[in-house]
Amino acid sequence: MSVRRLAEASLQPASFAFNRANAAAAKQWIKKYPKGREQSAIIPLLMLAQEQEGWVTKAAIETISDMLDMPYIRGLEVATFYTQYQLNPVGTRAHIQVCGTTPCMLRGSEALMDVCRSKIHHDQFHTNDKGTLSWEEVECLGACVNAPMVMIFKDTFEDLTPERLAEIIDLYDAGKGASVTPGPQNGRITSEPISGLTTLKNEKAILKTTRDREAKAAAKAAQGAASTAAAVPAPVAQALAAPVAPSKASKPKTDAPETSPALRSPSPTKVAPETEKAASVAAPRHSAANANKAAPEVEKVSKQRSGPIIKAEPAAAFKAPDAKGAQLGAAAKRAKPSLEDKNRPAGIAKPALVDDLKLISGVGPKIEGILHSLGIFTYAQVASWKKAEREWVDGYLSFHGRIQREDWVKQAKALAKGGVAEYIRVFGKKPV
Repeated sequence: MSVRRLAEASLQPASFAFNRANAAAAKQWIKKYPKGREQSAIIPLLMLAQEQEGWVTKAAIETISDMLDMPYIRGLEVATFYTQYQLNPVGTRAHIQVCGTTPCMLRGSEALMDVCRSKIHHDQFHTNDKGTLSWEEVECLGACVNAPMVMIFKDTFEDLTPERLAEIIDLYDAGKGASVTPGPQNGRITSEPISGLTTLKNEKAILKTTRDREAKAAAKAAQGAASTAAAVPAPVAQALAAPVAPSKASKPKTDAPETSPALRSPSPTKVAPETEKAASVAAPRHSAANANKAAPEVEKVSKQRSGPIIKAEPAAAFKAPDAKGAQLGAAAKRAKPSLEDKNRPAGIAKPALVDDLKLISGVGPKIEGILHSLGIFTYAQVASWKKAEREWVDGYLSFHGRIQREDWVKQAKALAKGGVAEYIRVFGKKPV
């Protein structure tokens, strides 16, 4: 990775301002990012500045940083990291980027660089005598199948020879670059073979071949079906082919296929009331050995919980929380969030006020919804959590341990005490 520095102070202009069209475009770019994330627009705004001035100046970086309310060092980090930004003056009419990656190198890109050395300047990033042209070697420009190639501004010129590149350079130097058609320069259509199409040349022949293939496949399938039918004994075939008379108790006719008599439900039979009542009771999902012992406990726990139990387990899985609060988290994992959870610790109460919990780092809209469903609406509630409350809430989160890891309690205490101002005083930054 090469070291990228700003141009010398003697080359830097005193100020920068977007023209009217680019100023309007910059506003549109900023609007595309969510509130509080407008600084992400620095990349397209720096590109607008480069297209306007030809290169990215120090004044442009600082002006754009001011527009986005971000420190200058952050703007400098972006501008010096991405090689798409030119940090020194380039040709006013064309800056030619020659691809030097392996496919282009094998197809003669070194000869294209020799043309640039002879017609522009021996060294990269230096302009010609008139200041209208400059060049550089770059990595892959993404049209390897049409190598070798160059890029001028946003256009690529492919399938180049040294002679054709020399002609293009002369046209740009004369101010006639717009007359050059981008893309392959040898008559090739996009990325088709250099010799022209070798397949898909005759649509009728392709369609005929497809129809013939489909007809052959259908004939083969029919032949296979006939062979299978011939292998079935006559009595079995007759039994399969015989129609089934519908019973009087059958359901009304529908579009569903008729089932065989062996698969139908048996006809109703009179059953003693005691037997019918016993049969209607669903068997528990645990083993028969523990059925009588566990069923009352499961039923008791089911009544205590507002959400459905996903999987019935022995009573030991639903013991009251111990001093460490481990069972609270285990119970929470088996139920959906609910305000009526009987295991709710004392530190989580129903509030009268609602705070923006998303100001706590690590709490997004989804997690805020989970907290609301648990009856947690204020910073004061979160600030009062002890270990039991943390583990109880943690049981409802997809990524466990984040409450402790991201220190929600400390953040909530700062927000409850003095809002954003207190948060900045404690953490040295705005809540995000």
